[in-house]
Amino acid sequence: MPMDLHCKFSSLEIKRLSRRIVLKFCGFNTLLLSINPVLAAPMPEMKEPEVIRTLKLASGVRFQEIIEGEGPEAQEGDTVEVNYVCRRSNGYFVHSTVDQFSGESSPVILPLDENQIIKGLKEVLIGMKVGGKRRALIPPSVGYVNENLKPIPDEFGPRRSLFSHANEPLIFEVQLLKVL
Repeated sequence: MPMDLHCKFSSLEIKRLSRRIVLKFCGFNTLLLSINPVLAAPMPEMKEPEVIRTLKLASGVRFQEIIEGEGPEAQEGDTVEVNYVCRRSNGYFVHSTVDQFSGESSPVILPLDENQIIKGLKEVLIGMKVGGKRRALIPPSVGYVNENLKPIPDEFGPRRSLFSHANEPLIFEVQLLKVL
């Protein structure tokens, strides 16, 4: 069978193509398709990407406004209800009030008082509006400086992980649900 094909197409010579030639050919075809509107698919209108800026506070806390809320702002001395996800700075998960599988949440109630909540998280929550969401990098100097500061996970494993890495920065993603 191979002999028959060779005989029928003896004038056709197949050479090995270099990768560069193939890529040039593909690029050339793409250029042709974009020039000729009949051959090209319509291009969707592109929007400018939304830039999320990071704000750095004097304490070293950095945060990004992910979603700006529309409700009342949290003020110093208020009590707030929040959902959060806490991770170590290397991305390892520590604790969350939202179950990643079911989506069920068990929000925590935190007083915005430096003696009861970690200072860095308090700074992130002050000025935040209900419905808002922020991502923050909290340095250890304004993090868990003692073991009585909230939020503290109830489970042993996350609590142990949190306190054994208290000298590392933490990443909190916080959603403000209510100002009480």
